[in-house]
Amino acid sequence: MARVALVTGGQRGIGAAISEALQAAGRKVVASYAGNDAAAEAFTKRTGIPCYKFDVADYESCAAALKQIEQEVGPVEVLVNNAGITRDATMKRLSRDMWDAVIDTNLGSCYNMCKLVWDGMTAKKFGRIVNIGSVNGQAGQYGQVNYAAAKSGIHGFTKALAQEGARSQITVNAIAPGYVDTEMVRAVPPDVLEKIVARIPMGRLGRAYDIARGVVFLTADDADFITGSTLSINGGQHMY
Repeated sequence: MARVALVTGGQRGIGAAISEALQAAGRKVVASYAGNDAAAEAFTKRTGIPCYKFDVADYESCAAALKQIEQEVGPVEVLVNNAGITRDATMKRLSRDMWDAVIDTNLGSCYNMCKLVWDGMTAKKFGRIVNIGSVNGQAGQYGQVNYAAAKSGIHGFTKALAQEGARSQITVNAIAPGYVDTEMVRAVPPDVLEKIVARIPMGRLGRAYDIARGVVFLTADDADFITGSTLSINGGQHMY
């Protein structure tokens, strides 16, 4: 029976590529989304992957959704914490609300989701968790104190949780994407984007599927001796 894989933020951009790649690898995939009903419906119609709407930053919302997913699809054995937002500003203009929103959504969601699937994975003696970090969590980025802090936190969270899961055959890894050709990156002013690409040795933006292939690799059943690792997929922009 196919293992159930849940991808948060899994119907757009990198998340959509991850969802589709896991489906192609034989997983029974479900995706979460925050608010765009039309995009979620279109994604489900195109791929057959069901989408569940809930707030990954809210523990009770996550708990209710996980209960529904387990009842309708099955217990989650593969979890990809991909959901994330930006609220960019320099410290002078960075409000507490902007800080909290990014920390709660990007980092707090990892706690929420992992906490809720942990007992089930432990009981089955199997689990695959991949947390999506960022090159900006490794190298920092001007105007992204909140985002860089959250993504950097993901890398520490991953290493610590991997140590807890190892005895139960639960692997916990992270992927740190560089700049990927998504809607979010395409919104960057052209002159700024040109400078970003100039700093990438490979000379191009990443593709969403570049990240998805890494997730498929780390979540394979036989990837059972890889845990606590961060896979950097950034075209050589930051060699960490």
